[in-house]
Formats: sequence, structure tokens, C-alpha cells
Amino acid sequence: MDILAVSVNQPGFQYELHALVSAFYPGVTVKVVSNDDLTSSTGGLPDIMVGINGDQALFASFTDEGPQDVISADLDGVTDKAVRKQLVGRLVYMGLNQLTGKRLPWGTLTGIRPVKLVSGLIRDGLEEADLKEYMQTVYMISDEKLALASRIAMIQQPVVDSLSPEGFSLYIGIPFCPSRCLYCSFTSYPADRCEDLMDPYLEALFREIDFAAERFAEIGPDSIYIGGGTPTSLSPERLCRLLEKVNSSFDRSRLKEFTVEAGRPDSIDAEKLRVLKEAKVSRISINPQTMNPETLGRIGRKHTPEDIIRAFEISRKAGFRNINADIILGLPGEGPSEVKRTMEEIEKLSPESLTVHSLAIKRSSKLKEELREDVSRGAIENTEEMMRLTSEGAARMGMDPYYLYRQKNIAGNFENTGYAKAGCYGIYNVAIMEEVQSIVALGAGTVTKRVYPGGRIERCDTVKDLKLYLEKTDEMIERKRKLFDGD
Repeated sequence: MDILAVSVNQPGFQYELHALVSAFYPGVTVKVVSNDDLTSSTGGLPDIMVGINGDQALFASFTDEGPQDVISADLDGVTDKAVRKQLVGRLVYMGLNQLTGKRLPWGTLTGIRPVKLVSGLIRDGLEEADLKEYMQTVYMISDEKLALASRIAMIQQPVVDSLSPEGFSLYIGIPFCPSRCLYCSFTSYPADRCEDLMDPYLEALFREIDFAAERFAEIGPDSIYIGGGTPTSLSPERLCRLLEKVNSSFDRSRLKEFTVEAGRPDSIDAEKLRVLKEAKVSRISINPQTMNPETLGRIGRKHTPEDIIRAFEISRKAGFRNINADIILGLPGEGPSEVKRTMEEIEKLSPESLTVHSLAIKRSSKLKEELREDVSRGAIENTEEMMRLTSEGAARMGMDPYYLYRQKNIAGNFENTGYAKAGCYGIYNVAIMEEVQSIVALGAGTVTKRVYPGGRIERCDTVKDLKLYLEKTDEMIERKRKLFDGD
């Protein structure tokens, strides 16, 4: 694996530097080190040095022939740490642009919530022209991505306004799946090997639900999202027990949305759909990821495109009128022609919403190194054409983009975008991405977030390991109790 070494002489810049350099060099292992721990690049890649000394920042790249690019930025009088980081980020971006000839669609932005940034600037009163100048000067964002973020900020504002800052949304994680996909980094265990753990897991989860119901007895959730894993990996009987427990524990009077991930078509049948419908689940997600059978086999999916079609048919017969479909761009071996075929088939199914993910190679995903090799060989790609095919397909289905987020190591340095028809915007998705209210998350591998007045956020992680979660359920409950009872 080729290595690109980046040295920096001050702490506090490593995370942003790693994310930015990795975006310019997909498939390359980027190592950000201090000047005291110098590492040399391999594979013919240059060494990169970033120096911050007093009122000046310096970017330089080196090969065996000596310095290749040396540029600087003036930090005179800039004492704010965030602004200094922005200036250094622009400097590094310009240096990498000269080095590679590439421009990144999101510029120097490395965080996962660009729409939240844009929404905040709009709320602060920035007019369109000033917003554009600020975002392009500070973050070097492209016209296209700024227009997308601004449009989403406008579309999702009524959803944001409908959510009570004093309220919460509820997430429940079910960590079982029919099989583990090649790219998956979520907390997930093979259902067929964990049959003996399912009932103990539900019992532990019910204790967490009892805590949340008691702690939030005065106010019910705005949205409920049961995800995973694949919640429909549970038998109809277990699924019924779970849904009855949720419905009997929380006040539903303010509930705007109840979503259950029925993502894997090989986990859905008429009986489970009946259970979901009787429990007043209002939204489900059936996730093809791709409609190309060869790719499905390659990524570890045990279903076919025909199974997706069948899942939609029986879901419609069961009465569901708000169905989301997930697809992934950048899957191994897929290009524009495969994406075009997927979109043509999705349009025939006519879901109410479509979530388009750009493949992100996560550290904990299965066969991560194999995927990285595919990136370096060009077998994994995401392009503007592929993104355009999905946005145009969504528009033909009458959908608007309503939420967006980004990830590290994301294919093409693009984004994940949710599209939906009017009235079918995923409320939980907006709540968690825009961080406008607390998220109470129950189950193994979940993350609870308390959003304070003024925007301060504190998090509480739940252990990912299934057996450890069963052993430490009470400890996890106490963590959440302290989070919400503290000032």
C-alpha cells in the first residue's frame, strides 16, 4: 500500500489535514506525523510539510529532487483558532491543487454537516451573494455544491421548525442482519448465528426503553427510528414484542414519524409487514443498494433485483405509502452504465424517497484492504456523471433533496443525499443531521446526543460488542441518565 507522509509542526491540525489530503489521494494511506516523527512517502508520492510559525503558515512538497511547491499564507493578527485552521486549510488545499491538478467539489470542508453550516449562516442574516462569497472564499466550495446545500437548507427548514428543541427523537438499534455486507461498518451480527442472543438482547433493550420512558414521561418523541443492522431480521413474534413495547412505553401524541428499516428484501415477508402496519409504523426503508445482480453478489448481498421488486409489491399490498429506497454509488466495478440501470429500475418502483450514498470505506468494514486496493486500481469510483444520474432520476420521480451528510474516505469526495416527495421528508434524518434536538439512542453500538439550548452538544456512546452490551446494560442506562440529568 502506497504511503503519503504529511508532517506538521503544531498539534490541533492533524484531523483536518488527514481528511483533506486523503480526499486528494483516494486509495493511498495518509500518515500525518509531527516533525519529530518524520515518515517518508512511498510509491513515488511526495512528502508534504505544513509549518505554522508565528504569523506565517507554509506548505511544501518534496521529492528526491528537492522542494517542488512552496507556498505560504499570512496569519498576522489572526488569533482565533478556528479562523487559523480555515486559513491553513485553504493553504493546504491550494498546495494540493497545484500538486495534483484536482479540485474538490466541497473545497476544504471536511466535516459531515455542510448544510448545518449553511443554515446557520442564513439564520444569521447572510444574503445570497454574501453567503456565496463567504463559502467560496473561506471553504473554496464549488457553485454546484453551494447551490445544493442552500436548496436543502430551504427545503428542510419547515421540518426543523416543526421539531421542539425541548423534545427528542428516539433511535432503537437492532444489531442483527441476514449477512454482513462487504462495506458495512455498522454494529451487525449474523442473525442465523445469534438466535440464542436475540431474546436476551430484547430483554436488555426493554430495560433501556423503560429508563427512557420514565425519564421522558412528560414529553413523547417527535420521531422514532428503528434501525440496525436489519430490524426485520427478527421473527414476526419478536418484532411484534418490540413494537408493542415501544408503543406502550411512549406518548405518541406528538409523534410525526415512525420508521423501521426493512432494508434487506430477504428479511421481509407478508407477516412481518402486517406486524409493522398494525403497530402504526408510518415509514419503512427497502434498500436495493444496486439493481445489478453481479454487484449484489460481489458485496455480500443474498438477494436479487427480483427480490427487491417483490418486497415493494408486498409492502404496497400491506398498505405502506411511504417507502424509502437506499442505493450506493461507488460499489466495486460499477460505473455510469450500472448506475443508470439501477435508477431505471428504481423509478419503476416509485418509492416516496431515495437516499443516495457515496461509498465510504470505513476502518471497521469487512475486507477494507480489498476495497482500498480497488480504489487504487480505479475499480471503485464515483463521478459527477453518476451523481447527476441519481439527482435527475430523483427529480423525474417528483423528489427534492432534503438532507445531506458527508463521511471520511467517501468515493469521489462527494456526499450522501436524501431525496423525497413533498410530505415524505424523513423527519428523523433531518433531526439527527441538523442537530436541532436530542437523540435518545438505545441498543448496542448507538450514540445518544443531548442538544442543549444554544447548540452545545454532548454525546454518550453505548458499547458495540453484543455480549458486552448484555453484561453492561445497567451501566449504559446510567451513562444516559447522567447525560440528561446533568447541567
